Amino acid sequence: MGSYRMCVCFTRKFKVTEAAPPTDVKDAFNRYAEGGPHMTAEQLHRFLVDVQGQGFATKGDAEGIVQQLLQKRHHMAKFRRHALTLDDFHHYLFSADLNPPIGDQVHHDMTAPLSDYFIYTGHNSYLTGNQLSSDCSDVPIIKALKRGVRVVELDIWPNSTKDDVHVLHGRTLTTPVELIKCLKSIKEHAFRASPYPVVITLEDHLTPDLQAKVAQMVTQTFGTMLFCPDSECLKELPTPEKLKYRIIISTKPPKEYLEAESNKRKMNNSHNVKESDDDVWGKEPAELTVDQEDEKTDSDASENNQDNEETDACEPEVRLSRAPAYKHLIAIHAGKPKGGLKEGLKVEPDKVRRLSLSEQALEKATMSHGTDVVRFTQKNILRIYPKGTRFNSSNYKPLIGWMHGAQMVAFNMQGYGRYLWLMHGMFRSNGGCGYVKKPDFLMNVNPNGSVFNPKADLPVKKTLK
Repeated sequence: MGSYRMCVCFTRKFKVTEAAPPTDVKDAFNRYAEGGPHMTAEQLHRFLVDVQGQGFATKGDAEGIVQQLLQKRHHMAKFRRHALTLDDFHHYLFSADLNPPIGDQVHHDMTAPLSDYFIYTGHNSYLTGNQLSSDCSDVPIIKALKRGVRVVELDIWPNSTKDDVHVLHGRTLTTPVELIKCLKSIKEHAFRASPYPVVITLEDHLTPDLQAKVAQMVTQTFGTMLFCPDSECLKELPTPEKLKYRIIISTKPPKEYLEAESNKRKMNNSHNVKESDDDVWGKEPAELTVDQEDEKTDSDASENNQDNEETDACEPEVRLSRAPAYKHLIAIHAGKPKGGLKEGLKVEPDKVRRLSLSEQALEKATMSHGTDVVRFTQKNILRIYPKGTRFNSSNYKPLIGWMHGAQMVAFNMQGYGRYLWLMHGMFRSNGGCGYVKKPDFLMNVNPNGSVFNPKADLPVKKTLK
C-alpha cells in the first residue's frame, strides 16, 4: 500500500498491483505445497534441493527465507503463520536478494585434479595500465586477488645493480616494483575472496645467484603456505580442496638445470641436423601483417623464447643445479618441448607440466590438432596469453581456449571491454572461488580412445526440466 498527499489537505492511497504468478510457478507451488494454500518451510526446503539444485541448503535456511519474506512483504515482526502463500512464493523466486541468479556457495566438486578446472588467470598482473609505459605496482595484484583471480603472473628481472630482483615488463618503459613487495601483498590478500590455491607463474630472467635470492624471499614470505611437492615432478596434479590456503609456484626450471640435457641434444643433432620447429611455437600465424609482426615487442619475444626452452627437468641426467632451493620451489614445471606441435602436445604418463601458447598460436594449433589439445588438457595445464601487439592491455576471445579445455586463459585484468566482462562473469559462478569445473565432455575418453572434437558437427541435445 502506498500514499501521496493531494492539495495539501487530502491523502490518497493506492495499492501496488503485482503481476499474477505464471502457470509454471503455480504448478511448482501446488506440487510442493501438496495442493494446500500454503507452503511450509519443510516443503520449501524440498523445493530448494529438488528444483533449485541447492543440495547444501538446510531446513534452517528455508525457515530463514520464510521469515524474511513474511517480514518484508507483510511488515510483521511476529507472525502466527510460518508458511508462504502463492504470491509470497512467486515474490521469492524473483527476488534478487533472497534468490540471486548466481549463488555465493561453492557447489562444484573440488576434489578433482587442478587440470579438471578452468582457473581465473591474470596476465602481467603487476601492470597498472598499458604494456609499454605504465607503472608496475602491487596494487593491481591486490585488486585481482580481491576479485577472486587465482593465477598471478610476475616477470622477474635483475635490478640495475644486479643485486636485487624487480618485477617489470622487460625491455619496455614500465617502471619497476620490488619483488618482495609483490610477494608480501600476495600473502596478505591471496585468500580474501577464496580459500582455494593461488598459483604464481614466474617469467624468470635471473642469474643463478638471484634465483637463490628469490627462493629465500619466497620461502621466508610464505612459509608453510608454500606447496612444495615431495617428488621432483608431479605425476598428477593435486586437487583444489587439498591445496586450500596454499601458494603454488609455476615456472621453467633453471637453465643450469638443463645443461646436461642440452649438451646431450647437441651431440645427437650433430649427426642429424634438421630445420628447427621453433616457428610452430613462437611465430605468429600468416594472418598477421608485416607491420604487426615488426611491431611485436621484445618482451613478448622473451616470453616466447623462455617457454620454448626444453623442460625435461625430471630426467635424471639434469637433476644437478646451482640453485637447488629455487628448483625445489617449482611445483608445476613450465615450458615447451622442441620437436613440433604434435610432440609438444604429447601426454606423458609419468609427469604433468604447464604449456604456454599465445592466443594466435592456440588458433593455429586448434585448426589441425584440436583433439590433441583437448587430450593434453585432460591431464596437463595449458595457459593462453595475449599476443604481443595488444599494447593497450586489450583482451581476446576466451571461448576458443575454454572450448579446448585450456585451464589458464590469461587476461589483462587492468584492461576494459566485452571479453573482460565475459571473463569476470564466467568466474562469478561456483561461488566466485576462482575455479570452475570443466564440463564432463571435455574430460571424458570414449571407449575407442577418442576425445571431444570441438569441430565436430554434433546434434543439439535438449533437456526439459
